[in-house]
Amino acid sequence: MSQFFQIHPDNPQKRLIDQAVQIIRNGGVIAYPTDSGYALGCHLGDKKAIEKIKWLRSLDDKHNFTLICSDLSQIGTYAKVDNDVFRLLKARTPGAYTFILQATNEVPRLLLHPKRRSIGVRVPDHRITHALLAELGEPLMSVTLIPVGDTLPMTDAEKIRERYGAHLDLIIDGGACHLEPTSVIDLRELPPKILREGRGDTEPFRI
Repeated sequence: MSQFFQIHPDNPQKRLIDQAVQIIRNGGVIAYPTDSGYALGCHLGDKKAIEKIKWLRSLDDKHNFTLICSDLSQIGTYAKVDNDVFRLLKARTPGAYTFILQATNEVPRLLLHPKRRSIGVRVPDHRITHALLAELGEPLMSVTLIPVGDTLPMTDAEKIRERYGAHLDLIIDGGACHLEPTSVIDLRELPPKILREGRGDTEPFRI
């Protein structure tokens, strides 16, 4: 059975954040709140935890995994960002977007699309997420918590506990989240391609 932490969405308790990060570092899979629904997360290099997330979400090897990053400089370590893309990212982060970019060699191979070597990157606008990232010191491997057969992410921690409590190491209750998933924007080539309309405004990418 998973642990269940109630963390304040505006003033995250450092003691609980520290414990959550230790669970991640020890190979745990967590459910945590973002600015667009709850997500599943784990250490970016932990194969067993990543396989567990793929099983929970019924994902295949072609799914674009996402690195949750603290800022643009961290994105630049794991994804190839030229000046034009940097300007687009700077104007829209943090926010409810997932950007698809070419990965650098810093990204573990098991996270990469088998043919395209692409990776999703995201800088959420959520204090609990940023507190986790600050303590972890590196990105969090993540996918939106959308149950199999559904189209929208889960937004209630208690319902996540009912449905997934036996399979997760930690559920962070940070209150209700927005119902819409992120907008997904492919920035590997310009002009951008809008792959999914979500909470983030896509008009700035229609260039």
